[in-house]
Amino acid sequence: MWNTVNEQISQAMHFDFKHTIKRQLQSPNSDKLFQLSDGIHQYFVKVAHRSDLERFENEAHNLQLLTKESLFMVPDCITTGANIEFSFIVLEWLELDQQPHTNWHIMGGHLASLHLKHRQAMFGFDQDNFIGPTTQPNRWHKKWNIFFAEERIGWQLQLLHEKGIDLVDKDYFVALIKDMLHGHTVKPSLLHGDFWRGNMGFIQSVPSVFDPSCYYGDREVDIAMSELFAPLPDAFYIAYNKHYPLTHGYEQRKLIYQLYPILNHANIFAGHYLTEAKQQIELLLK
Repeated sequence: MWNTVNEQISQAMHFDFKHTIKRQLQSPNSDKLFQLSDGIHQYFVKVAHRSDLERFENEAHNLQLLTKESLFMVPDCITTGANIEFSFIVLEWLELDQQPHTNWHIMGGHLASLHLKHRQAMFGFDQDNFIGPTTQPNRWHKKWNIFFAEERIGWQLQLLHEKGIDLVDKDYFVALIKDMLHGHTVKPSLLHGDFWRGNMGFIQSVPSVFDPSCYYGDREVDIAMSELFAPLPDAFYIAYNKHYPLTHGYEQRKLIYQLYPILNHANIFAGHYLTEAKQQIELLLK
């Protein structure tokens, strides 16, 4: 496989690349991560099963879109490809700053700047993509409450149902989510879609994001996600609200939006995430 990777990097970069250093990195999921170098040029390589090529191609497209539309430093995709057994994506190597970070206010301003662009009239995306390893459907909808209830919550509940797990009556709960979000006025914003601390950092103090799951939706989804697993420093939220203040009712909607990544984790990892999902659903049913 590595000969294929070297050849495709060479074709993309227009010079003969042959790695002399290959260092495996710690991975938070089933993808294998590598730092590849010839002593001069460095690349970040993700490797997975051949069937994951579509996921890597989606990632490349999402990164390209964020590069075009945002102020964030986003890694360039060098190439994607596959052999008979494996698929891979090669990204520009970006050296993240060590913590602690002091420019969270700039991160907040950059996200607000992205969200303030309302260039799409509908909710969804041109293609389905992935959040982690899970397919994320993005059929276009005119109404946000319908989109989020069906394409996000309903979809995740259906995936659990196919595993034999029913946390709630799906049809009833999807109708409830539609009702709870009805009347919430939303202008579609391009979302990162998986905006949590593990998918961001700083490069020479410049905010950087990666591993996106982009679509056009309610900007509050990115903010809610950022608060879920490891909330960002106050400076981030203060700066975001200065540029693009959150509207009344966000604290209630946050519970709805955070259910989506919790359900996704329940689908991927099961265990205590199933308990968390059940608890979150019960909160929303009250």
